[in-house]
Amino acid sequence: MMSKPSTGPEQKLRILHVLRAPIGGLFRHVIDLTREQIARGHSVGLVTDSITGGARGDEVLGALAPALELGLLRIPMRRPAHLLDLPAVWRVAHYAAGLNVDVIHGHGSKGGAYARLPALLPFKGNAVRAYTPHGGSFNYRSAPLVERAYMAAERLMVAGTDVFLFESSYIAQQFRRRVGPTTKLTRIVYNGLAPNEFLPVRPLPGAAEFLYVGELRAAKGIDTLIDALALLSQGQVKPRLVLVGSGPDESKLAELAQARGVAGQITFAGLLPAHEAFPLGRILVVPSRAESLPYVVLEAAAAQVPIVATDVGGINEIFGPFRDRLIPPDDPHVLAEIMRKMLARPAAETDADSQALASFVKTKFKISDMADSVLAGYVEAMANRRNRGAAATSFALPSS
Repeated sequence: MMSKPSTGPEQKLRILHVLRAPIGGLFRHVIDLTREQIARGHSVGLVTDSITGGARGDEVLGALAPALELGLLRIPMRRPAHLLDLPAVWRVAHYAAGLNVDVIHGHGSKGGAYARLPALLPFKGNAVRAYTPHGGSFNYRSAPLVERAYMAAERLMVAGTDVFLFESSYIAQQFRRRVGPTTKLTRIVYNGLAPNEFLPVRPLPGAAEFLYVGELRAAKGIDTLIDALALLSQGQVKPRLVLVGSGPDESKLAELAQARGVAGQITFAGLLPAHEAFPLGRILVVPSRAESLPYVVLEAAAAQVPIVATDVGGINEIFGPFRDRLIPPDDPHVLAEIMRKMLARPAAETDADSQALASFVKTKFKISDMADSVLAGYVEAMANRRNRGAAATSFALPSS
């Protein structure tokens, strides 16, 4: 196979994104980034899980597939580490080699492993390897032995990484603390929104007082929200809550709502796009125990939806100068009190706060900036690779 010419900022790249589940904020990030890269003339392909994603994932991937010059490969990817990951890693490596890609960009813990493990082997090829954790194993705590194993794997794969593209300063800090410092190229690349997302979204007539949008799993703290709703409902006011999303804890949350006596005030609305979910409630509640840089907070802020959120992960980076509005996680009493205050506030004050947050987000979280920073990271990593190669060649040549 012929070697490709030197890459400069104007050269069109061949980029392969690798991720696991085609759901949630990570999936949205990859889809947005892919569309931007295609619009700029780059050739892009995707590798993702064939097990998860459901009808919505199939729909999004099906609509995008005709524009994917490097194709779409879907293979089974299990969430925890598994022996079947080894043949899957080989398959992804073989697929990337056949496409002669310039960049393999892994997203999340599993996508990052599939993208970077082949770089530790002989005949790894010339593609640069980029990694965006999207929280991944840095967000979710496991049993101590499992966590140590994951961090050991992360340390091993540093050697196969050319550029780290952290989506928040928080995750970059977690990486340094739990994996260790690295001399590899690193950039903070915030998730970005499109211009048409910075339009106000108003609640529908009869909308519930409170709304949650996201996965129904323990890390999202929805049990704390149900407990807070029960506390708030001890008085004469019986506020309603709409839960939008799906996940492994749905039945547990329904049982908890029944046990707390608020099942009649809660609606499980299933999966909906954020822009369809926001009009269902007046105030979005994000009671998370762990986050990186959640899209739902960005989207709600841009849409001027009032937000109650916990101060975890990179949420305070989204709020910036307004981070004092955030509350600690895992405290239903504090959450119930801020929810009560939000209900009692004059609408004009709430609207002014929402507009101010939207203005800040618009300055810092644009999809065009996200795409620019990612591509610049690729190009710098490729330049570093060429410079190392040139230095090694120079060192090997005998002096005249």
